[in-house]
Amino acid sequence: MDSRSRSSPHRVLVPCACDTVTDGFRVRATLCCNPAAAIAAEVRMSDGDTPIQCGLFFPQVATDFGGLVERARACEDGGWHSLWLADHMWARGLPDVDHLEIWTALAALAVRTTHLRLGTLVLCNSYRNPALLAKMASSLDQISEGRLELGIGAGWMDEEYRGYGYNFPPVRVRIEQLDEGLDVIKRLFTERRATFQGKYYALDDAPNNPKAVQSPYPPITIGGSGERKLLRLVARYADRWNCPMNAAADLPHKLEVLRSHCADVGRDPAEITVSEQVIVVLGKDEADFKQRWAMAKQMLGGFADLDAIAVRGTSEEVVAGLRAKIDHGVRLFTIMFGDFAPVETLRLFSESVIPALRTSS
Repeated sequence: MDSRSRSSPHRVLVPCACDTVTDGFRVRATLCCNPAAAIAAEVRMSDGDTPIQCGLFFPQVATDFGGLVERARACEDGGWHSLWLADHMWARGLPDVDHLEIWTALAALAVRTTHLRLGTLVLCNSYRNPALLAKMASSLDQISEGRLELGIGAGWMDEEYRGYGYNFPPVRVRIEQLDEGLDVIKRLFTERRATFQGKYYALDDAPNNPKAVQSPYPPITIGGSGERKLLRLVARYADRWNCPMNAAADLPHKLEVLRSHCADVGRDPAEITVSEQVIVVLGKDEADFKQRWAMAKQMLGGFADLDAIAVRGTSEEVVAGLRAKIDHGVRLFTIMFGDFAPVETLRLFSESVIPALRTSS
C-alpha cells in the first residue's frame, strides 16, 4: 500500500484502459489488457490546472429508484462529473415523503452506470461507526470500480437524530467525533492493520480488505463552514472542501481562513479542490424560466432564501452566475436544481451550460 503524501494525486485501477488524468486524480491502467502501453501521468490539484466540473446534488426525495437511475444516466450521457446523494432518513419538513437510504441507493447506481462518479453530500459522521464507514466506502469503491466520492460532515438535523434514537451532542463534541472519525477512516484506508485509541472511537489491529480501488483512498470531501474548527479539519484531512449554499456569500473570506489553517498544519491549500453547493433554476427561455422559478419558490422557498442565493435565468444568465464563482476559486459545482432536476433540465444544462463553463477553465 502506498504511503499517503499530501501532494500525491489519487490513482485508480481501471480494467482495459490506458492511463489518463481526470479531475486531478491519476487513473492507473495496472489492470489494462496491455499494461506495457500504460502511460504515467499526474496532475497536481490547484486553481490553475483543475478543470471546471459539475455534479448533480439530488437529495433522493419524492422519487423512486427508477427516477434516480434516469437522472444518473442523463448525467452520464451529458458530461457531468458526478451525482451526489444526501445522508438523511427523511427530508426536513417532509417526514411522510419517500426518501431512499444513501448507501443502498449508491451501491445500486454503481452497477447501473459506468463512468459517472458517485458521491455522498455529506455523510453524517454520527450515524455510523467510522470503522464500519471505512469498510463500506472501500466496498463501494470496489463495486463502482473506483468512482466513489466520500463526503462527510459533523451532522446537524437534530430532529432526525432524536427520531432514530441517536444522541445529539453539542456541536463541539460532534466536531471532535468527526476529527477522530476521519483519523480512523484514513488509517483503515491506508494501513494493513490499524490500531487507534481515541476519546470516542477505537481500533485494535483491525484489517480492512479489500482496500479501495482508488489509491491511497477515495477523495474525501468535508462539508461545512465553521471557521475555527471545521475548516481546520478541512486543512488536515480533505481533498475537497464543499462550501454550503448558506455560506457562499462569504466564500472569499472562508478561503482566507482555510489558507490560514493550511499554513498552521503545513498543508499547501492548492491541494484542496473547492466545491460549492449551488441552487440553480434554469429555463430554456424567459417564459420557461418564470414558470420554473415559481415552482422553485413554492418547493424550496421555506428552506432557503432563493432570491439571495440561487443562480437563475436562461442559460446565458446561469453561465454568468457560475463564472463569477469560478473567479473566486470554485472548481466543482454540486448543483441542486430548483425544479428537482427533471431529465429535460439536465439535458439543457448539459448542452448549454457545461460546455460554456469549461471554456472558463
